[in-house]
Amino acid sequence: MIWGVGQFMPQISGVVAADIQGKAAATEQPGDFAAVEPDASAAANAVETDQATDVPMSDLQEESDIAVAQSEGMTKAVVTDVTDVVDTVMPSVVSIFGTYSVTENFWGYAIRQEETGSGSGFIVGENEEELLLVTNNHVVADSTSLSVQFIDESIYDAVVKGTDADADLAVIAIKLSDLSAATKSAIRIATLGDSDNLKVGEPAIAIGNALGYGQSVTTGVISALNRDYSVDEDGNTQALIQTDAAINPGNSGGALLNVSGEVIGINSNKIAGTKVEGMGYAIPISTAKPIIAELMNKQTRTPVEQNKRGYLGISGLNVDSQVQEMYGIPVGVYISRVYEGTAAQKAGLKKGDIIISCDGETVETMEGLSALLDSMEAGTSVQIGVMMSVDGGYQERILEVTLDGNQ
Repeated sequence: MIWGVGQFMPQISGVVAADIQGKAAATEQPGDFAAVEPDASAAANAVETDQATDVPMSDLQEESDIAVAQSEGMTKAVVTDVTDVVDTVMPSVVSIFGTYSVTENFWGYAIRQEETGSGSGFIVGENEEELLLVTNNHVVADSTSLSVQFIDESIYDAVVKGTDADADLAVIAIKLSDLSAATKSAIRIATLGDSDNLKVGEPAIAIGNALGYGQSVTTGVISALNRDYSVDEDGNTQALIQTDAAINPGNSGGALLNVSGEVIGINSNKIAGTKVEGMGYAIPISTAKPIIAELMNKQTRTPVEQNKRGYLGISGLNVDSQVQEMYGIPVGVYISRVYEGTAAQKAGLKKGDIIISCDGETVETMEGLSALLDSMEAGTSVQIGVMMSVDGGYQERILEVTLDGNQ
């Protein structure tokens, strides 16, 4: 049974989602992070004790603590033990491992090779057939295969359900029928909090698959809110949460939590340098919620058997932001060749056109385009977004393409 709650989580028979907010509240310990009311009588006694000639250092410290409590009316105990929070949340956090197809130019030839990488994610919901997890788009972009490791160390294959490159968010899916009963009982759905009410100085807990070594926990505070951070080479920015909780490579897609065990952010980026301490960034969960909800409802793209796949019939080169700046052409896939008699030629695609979308998904690389096409059978009609060269500039067109059979 999978325990948890999600604001937009579908319910199914056989797998029950339960509200864990009450449980999260029940885990508060006075010595950890429960609110503490100041004791007025103790404060009065402290004033009298202060007039004594010999005062133990411990008493002076107590007076100081009480004075702070009096001035603020209420204070929170310093968070030094987050074990209860970690115990509650860890079953919802996962490690993600991927194989990626990378194309590099070598003396004018495009050479494709495979690389491996890792990231983090957390369980956000389920539908009738799938367990759904959230991560960063850059963790799954251009992946040829994905696998997920749960808290019980079991590993399952996953597929991309939906991505939003601009928001750097992605939802991936695992078939519920693939999960063992033991895994289902070990995992839970994360509780999503509210990042709109965060305050600078609040405690923060980051959990993720740092450096691919498995889940680790770091703590810190909310250092700043609404930090404009450049999320890509095109100069696009995003308002992020800044924290001093250590976020290392592999933490991307993991959860940033408050002391109640609620997800308040999705770890996304890190700035590190020799002159400054590392600054971690997270996508605010309140910003991410509507995007996640939309991605959860997208069609899951499962690779089709090779002999049944549809083919477009082009060769292409990646146009990144550097090429865009140098040559003034749009980011996407530059068509270097259209093969005779193929779906691409029949639809009117030509050499020099730049593919920017496929079936409603943004396309930035040949690897990303191939991954989308691999999930489509021959005979499938798909809309291809193209930037066509017209009178020295580019005009966007949407072409209807019926994919060919095996080539």
